[in-house]
Amino acid sequence: MGVHEPGALLFSPYRLREVTFPNRIVIAPMQMYKAAPDGKATDWHFQHLAKYAIGGAGTVMTEALIVDPIGRNTYGDLGIWSDEHVPPLARIADFLHGQGAVAAAQLHHAGPKSSRQRPWEGLGPLGEAEAAKGEPPWQPVSSTGDSSVAGWHTPRSMSEGEIQALLVAYREGARRADEAGFDVLDIHAAHGYLIHAFLSPVANRRDDAYGGDLAGRMRLALEIAEHVRESWPEEKPLFFRLSCVDWRPDLDSRTDGWRIEDSCVLARELAARGVDLIDCSSGGIRAENSMMDYKKMRRKLKRGHQVPYAETIRRETGIPTMAVGVILDGPQAEAILQAGQADLIAIGREALTDPHWGLHAAQALGIDPDWEKWPPSYGWWLQLRDAIGVEA
Repeated sequence: MGVHEPGALLFSPYRLREVTFPNRIVIAPMQMYKAAPDGKATDWHFQHLAKYAIGGAGTVMTEALIVDPIGRNTYGDLGIWSDEHVPPLARIADFLHGQGAVAAAQLHHAGPKSSRQRPWEGLGPLGEAEAAKGEPPWQPVSSTGDSSVAGWHTPRSMSEGEIQALLVAYREGARRADEAGFDVLDIHAAHGYLIHAFLSPVANRRDDAYGGDLAGRMRLALEIAEHVRESWPEEKPLFFRLSCVDWRPDLDSRTDGWRIEDSCVLARELAARGVDLIDCSSGGIRAENSMMDYKKMRRKLKRGHQVPYAETIRRETGIPTMAVGVILDGPQAEAILQAGQADLIAIGREALTDPHWGLHAAQALGIDPDWEKWPPSYGWWLQLRDAIGVEA
């Protein structure tokens, strides 16, 4: 990729299939744990996602939508396992379109990390206290019968019959996402959840067709991609979120667990089945999703720590990638694109603290000095503020 003028890439359009992304900024899926008891989206989700389209993001993605109730992380997760979930999601997609944004959704099954408390309640296993409040625990499912974290509910190994039912659930989830009007679909296969639990040798100790060697461990991911693509329209892009490496401290990332080389192999196979972009995250196969480990990671993570995974997959496979993780501002995002390390930039927690991240990025890159990218209802006020100034 050649050198471009500053700001030219982050705010340039990008096309996959028949969808044109107005810029390269994507609001990443972020769980709110605020769903109605039946898994429906509420006004909370509407306002949460609406403000990012107003704030300059070209693409806004829902939090993970659960394809089967047994795959809920918590009782607060949004669902897409029923046709009744479609209308409130369609309301959100319609508003995003009205702001000129691409509306994206993510399909998900939490697998061994199901049946948990909401994060602010501890993120531990549901127990008697939660059952007394009407949220009883249930037994999760996974590739094999091992807990992700000591003390969490022990999952049962999925039967091949349950796997076949799961494939139908993903296909139906994709159909419903299309009916709701979403333009892009992302399959969550990272962070120790169900699909990752099949991919990683750390978690998958099956001896049937869905375990063993790399081909066996990839089988579920590939079959899910095939079933989703069957009901997801040909003209709409399909993303796939991977933990590109396991990066557990007790593993050698070069030889143990799921490796970047495995991600490249899987990416090629996914592309052959109609996946258009790899959404590049990492970690989570075991304890990395406990609250204690979140607090530890906060002290360890560096800017753009996952960008090299997006860069490697893009370089080695030629498949588009999306970079995510501690991307803090517009100049950093622009540098990633300029260096050819990714095609799209996903912003998560930074958007929580600054819903206008995209518009501020344009100003930081010097391409919107006069507030012209802001909604006119805001921009004329802000231009006036600049004109008036403030005395010391």
